[in-house]
Amino acid sequence: GLTPTDLIFPFFLFIVGVSIALSYTKLLEKGTSKNELYKKIIFRSLKIFAVGVFLSMLPSFDIFNIRITGVLQRISIVFLVCSFIFLNTSFKVQAWLGGVTLILYWLAMTLIPTPGVGQVMLERGVNLAAWVDSVLLPGRMWEGTWDPEGILSTFPSIVSGITGLLVGHLLLQKRESKEKVILLMVTGLVAVAAGYLWSLTFPVNKNLWSSSYVLVTSGLASLWLGAMYYIVDIRKHTSGTRPGIIFGSNAIAIYFLSDVISYLFYLVPFGSAALNEHFMATFTGIGLAPKLVSLLYAIIFVCINFGIAYFLYKKKVFIKL
Repeated sequence: GLTPTDLIFPFFLFIVGVSIALSYTKLLEKGTSKNELYKKIIFRSLKIFAVGVFLSMLPSFDIFNIRITGVLQRISIVFLVCSFIFLNTSFKVQAWLGGVTLILYWLAMTLIPTPGVGQVMLERGVNLAAWVDSVLLPGRMWEGTWDPEGILSTFPSIVSGITGLLVGHLLLQKRESKEKVILLMVTGLVAVAAGYLWSLTFPVNKNLWSSSYVLVTSGLASLWLGAMYYIVDIRKHTSGTRPGIIFGSNAIAIYFLSDVISYLFYLVPFGSAALNEHFMATFTGIGLAPKLVSLLYAIIFVCINFGIAYFLYKKKVFIKL
């Protein structure tokens, strides 16, 4: 059931790890102290986490029914942990930390019976991760009985960032560019194969952020990065990259704005229904397939957000947390 949309979040965490390795290596080489970096990392993590909590309160701002977890919250935690790991450990230690974390998570999820159920369960709402969230997580969960960004599944998501750290080390090595591409492609292929092999006992699942899911998505991210590195940096084929640069220049800001704008499209009534309901009813009514109409609606929504990103880019406004 792995779809292209299931790759977006782990790809983002992967590239967060890569960015940590590249940027902090340069800062350390310039003489920036670790203590100075620690302060910036903690402050930035808190800001991203706070923005995520703010989004979870929309539109009612019901502080008594707040959702503490979320996409930005997970990004902030992964960024915080991976930054400290990178600044204080070696490549080998990082690899061991990632591997051991994935193995322990796999063993916990497939061997420990869910309390109150009496048996090992992977189904949503009744697995060990959902039980841990129900006991330890304050506020509400995304789906009532479970949360895709819960406590236990955050540990393997950190490994998605660690795989980025490892790839960052590779890119920093004094090797020929084409050799780096080969290493990215080979390690990516091996990770994907290992992940699908692991899925025989621990299915590839985004909501659980299963260990096999980490390997498959990180492997695909490495393959994609290798391909882009070869096409853009080595072969200098830059046509078509501008939209990515524009979106990437204000990535988290556009994510925030898209979440806010979505309420206008999905919750605010225009007459008898919200905009998305009008859109679906109109175009399915003339015979178009519902999935095609949904895709068109999503593309329009992305284009609207791109318009905002383009405006900010042209005005040289770069909002960074």
